[in-house]
Amino acid sequence: MKEGIHPKYFEVVATCVCGASVQMGSTKNQIRVEICSSCHPFYTGQQKIVDTEGRVDRFVKRYKLDKDKAAVK
Repeated sequence: MKEGIHPKYFEVVATCVCGASVQMGSTKNQIRVEICSSCHPFYTGQQKIVDTEGRVDRFVKRYKLDKDKAAVK
């Protein structure tokens, strides 16, 4: 292998917002994730909406308004 062309490899601990952590190797010094297999709804069986930009709230407001308008017509 040629020297000087490969990135440095670090042993890091990837941490999730829920508090779970996994030790792994990476070219980054630190890894933080918003959702992992410990808190993902597919693996836990619980529904959890991760909404960072308020899209779900806007959809619910829009749906309720359209539903009310349909009832009036």
